[in-house]
Amino acid sequence: MSDDFVIGGEIIPPRSRRMVGLPLPPLYTHTPMTLPVHVVRGAKDGPRLFVSAALHGDELNGAEIVRRLLKQPALKRLRGTLVAVPIVNVYGLINHSRYLPDRRDLNRSFPGSVKGSLAARLAHLLMTEIVQKCTHGIDLHTGAIHRNNLPQIRGNLDDPETARLAEAFGVPVLLNANLRDGSLREAAAEQGIPMLLYEAGEALRFNEVAIRAGVMGVISVMRSLEMLPASRSYRKKKTEPLVARSSMWVRAPVSGLFRRVCSLGNRVKRGEVLGLIDDPFGGGEHEVTSGVIGIVIGCSEIPLVHEGEALFHIARFEDIREVAGQIEAFQTEHAPEELLDAMEQDEPPIA
Repeated sequence: MSDDFVIGGEIIPPRSRRMVGLPLPPLYTHTPMTLPVHVVRGAKDGPRLFVSAALHGDELNGAEIVRRLLKQPALKRLRGTLVAVPIVNVYGLINHSRYLPDRRDLNRSFPGSVKGSLAARLAHLLMTEIVQKCTHGIDLHTGAIHRNNLPQIRGNLDDPETARLAEAFGVPVLLNANLRDGSLREAAAEQGIPMLLYEAGEALRFNEVAIRAGVMGVISVMRSLEMLPASRSYRKKKTEPLVARSSMWVRAPVSGLFRRVCSLGNRVKRGEVLGLIDDPFGGGEHEVTSGVIGIVIGCSEIPLVHEGEALFHIARFEDIREVAGQIEAFQTEHAPEELLDAMEQDEPPIA
């Protein structure tokens, strides 16, 4: 393996593990800021995988996934290079915010610019110092604040390599998602880098099922890339993931107090009641119904809703019963009380 893997001007040699702090613009209080990057290099050459989290500063599950990933004993047998960024948007993290201080969405600011806005400068740093030096990528996300997502992979599944890695990740739901202008996924695609986007849980909350599934998913992708050896203790997936044909949002027909009667992962029929919206002043009640047959992959977690607000995200599949069974098996397998892990570590679940 060559010794030319350089981040922040620091050469990371083979058989080594380093944490590099990339300089960021300081706060207006003159407080210095850095972007912490963990680099693990194996003894042999191989793929270079970046795993990034908290591109939105309030999406915390990914930071815990990266922490657990870096504790894996299997990394001692790593082939290639793992570049892990537990918190990309450190500014948003400080303020418990999805956005940067200039109110820009970092995931709409790529590939960025060295002379642009704060968001553009951070995006440019991530692209030039990390993404462009890697061969593959995984970006870890959650739903927005008060919105919960079923564990799912989004990516360009028309690309064979991306589809292969998406299947290897091991979640029951795959979404063939279009590239969004200014997103990290679009910028990586323009560099020819296959990349997955993992969505699970909600902002400002830890979700043990989402975290455990995320760690196992990243490890599974690394095994698929032959960055890690096959493990006898690694449980093979019981089912193949299914690709959603399309998805739709169910929106609030009126404003009021929302009572949800349907949960993440539930199979729903067209016309089925998903929740009820009450008028706390007038006493009226309105049903929220599904317009399609599908699986609930996202939902609102706050009872206060305005007319037109998105309440449920429903994905449509060819075989709705099969994917419902897979989701049930997946949730059972990753439940916190299921303490026998395939992650080769004794990590207590988050209560």
